[in-house]
Amino acid sequence: MTIVVRTLSQRIFDVIRERIIAGALAEREPVRQDALAAELGVSKIPLREALARLEHEGLLTGEANRGWFVRPMSADQAEEIYQLRLSIEPAAAAYACKYADEADKQAAIKAFELLDAAAHEDPSNVAVRNREFHVALVRPGGRLLTTQLVERLEVLAERYVLAHLQPAGRGDRAHLEHKALLDTWLAGDGKQLKVLLKSHISSTLSDLRTYFASVDPNRPTK
Repeated sequence: MTIVVRTLSQRIFDVIRERIIAGALAEREPVRQDALAAELGVSKIPLREALARLEHEGLLTGEANRGWFVRPMSADQAEEIYQLRLSIEPAAAAYACKYADEADKQAAIKAFELLDAAAHEDPSNVAVRNREFHVALVRPGGRLLTTQLVERLEVLAERYVLAHLQPAGRGDRAHLEHKALLDTWLAGDGKQLKVLLKSHISSTLSDLRTYFASVDPNRPTK
């Protein structure tokens, strides 16, 4: 019975998480547990487990006696996420590319292909595929804690990835940057990979600063 409950909680987690990333659940609006439980055909127990996990992931905020709310995106959070990515991810990927075996390389190639396919056929899935690609570049080498940190940051970045890709042309630029990252990673060129990955993350952060400045013109840019 415990295994069934956990599996159900995971499925609910995935559904709600996807809706948050896609913007289907409004920011600052309460998550209506009764309506959601009825829609998904589940009880409150696995639903609350999923909501608690989403709070832990940073996508929801919980308030005593009020329930859960979708955490709004913010310039401050984007800044923190991407600065942390800059401090961890380039060095982690450069380290990992030196230890990648053939299975690791095939996994990275597959992750890139799935990301590319999502960009053309299933835009709603781009953020997830983007996360999987970036994590594939840091997984080899056995640094479990580093991989977990990068994956957590990538999860938090997913909504920002979609906001970043909204203007025309951004998807094409991202494709070219990801292809260059993959080729350099496969070649085992850690030094050049660090340069490319820093540029890739920095340019996304710059775009997000512009995005938030347009949303709040009175906010100073960093």
